[in-house]
Amino acid sequence: MIYKFGEENVKTEIPITEAEIDVEVYGNPLSIKTITGKTPSGVKLIWTVDAAKSKEFSRTYLPSCDMILIQINWDNGGGFYLISKETQLEVLKKLGRTTYIKLPKAGTNPRGVELSGQALQELIKHKETLTIPIDWKKERIDFKPFKRWIELWEQE
Repeated sequence: MIYKFGEENVKTEIPITEAEIDVEVYGNPLSIKTITGKTPSGVKLIWTVDAAKSKEFSRTYLPSCDMILIQINWDNGGGFYLISKETQLEVLKKLGRTTYIKLPKAGTNPRGVELSGQALQELIKHKETLTIPIDWKKERIDFKPFKRWIELWEQE
């Protein structure tokens, strides 16, 4: 984003107290989420292992900014999605909290509250979501870091 929009237009120093915001571009806050796989799932809305905090979050959560979602599906598609705050609110209202939000299973250590797979599919396929399909290709890179360090040390 810094390369595309310029360092002066991209704010990356976001206070840790901003739970959802990862970056600001031209003053617009954005949440950035990445997922890997054909069927999107596992996108965290909040990182916590506290069951009470998870339940409270699910009762009160409302998206506060637009979301950039990057889906990496090696050698089989994927994409870059810009999902507006309004679209997120619309899908949340349509599905309801219990379908939109996936709470962690009791007795497990899942590390947070997730956006449900169904909600992700609705957000990705929404007519207002801006989509750039990406065909992710894996390249084999023959890189041996230990050998490279030895080469660098030999130069000294």
